[in-house]
Amino acid sequence: MLASAVGFTAMTTLIKFLGDDYPAALQTFYRQAAGLIVLAPVIIQRRSAAFATTRPWILIFRASAGTLGVILSFYAFQKMPLADANALSFTRTLWLVPLAAFVVRERVGPLRIGAAVVGFLGVLLMIRPGAGGSFAIGVPALAMLASSLLFALTVTGMKVMTRDHSPMVLLVWSATLGLVFALPPALFVWRWPAPMDLFLLCLMGVMGTLTQGCYIKGMSIGDAGAMAPIDYIRLVFATAAGLLLFHEIPSAWTLAGAGVVVASTLFITWREQHLARRAK
Repeated sequence: MLASAVGFTAMTTLIKFLGDDYPAALQTFYRQAAGLIVLAPVIIQRRSAAFATTRPWILIFRASAGTLGVILSFYAFQKMPLADANALSFTRTLWLVPLAAFVVRERVGPLRIGAAVVGFLGVLLMIRPGAGGSFAIGVPALAMLASSLLFALTVTGMKVMTRDHSPMVLLVWSATLGLVFALPPALFVWRWPAPMDLFLLCLMGVMGTLTQGCYIKGMSIGDAGAMAPIDYIRLVFATAAGLLLFHEIPSAWTLAGAGVVVASTLFITWREQHLARRAK
């Protein structure tokens, strides 16, 4: 989980560094291409078994939502301070509460609903609609919120699909379709990268895939309630990277709102783990 937090910070730093010359859609294409290359040995070895599914339409929906989510998040990381964008990305856990109730048909108690409401109040504290500050609500902030919703949809879809699909099949479908869906918007802003830029774009893509792998591994071998708080260390790393590399200083409003969001999402995670243990 710690390696995932470090890798995520490195990836978002590269996204922001390359953002002036390579739009979000183009960066997304290179990220998906690098991820597919990393998975190529598995696809070659397993062949048709790597794509075995009985519900392709759900996988297509997950891939399309995930690809759009990546493009929107890359745009937000390019246009916002790293700490601000990272803080808003944590709202994914808050979106999972209503999705669990309406899509997965899970019973959602008043404590989880209350925690989600408090978390979104923390978001309002950060973006301060109408305040006119550096982090006032705007297109980048809305893009990150929409991205978090889309990622929550992919997580919800994954919960449904893991009942009869292996994680590797889901990853292969996501990487393959993600590259297909990322190509059309990338063509509208296409440019051939310089050799060093190509290296950095590929490195960004590899870092994204390794980050996802480290996160899945950490959550699979450790208790989710204990592992989830480690993921929030990337907010510290992002703040440090933004300050040292881009001279970004987060405001007191950002830090206060981020604290509320982190606290509410940690409570939701702890609550889910507590209920899971009681069910056993």
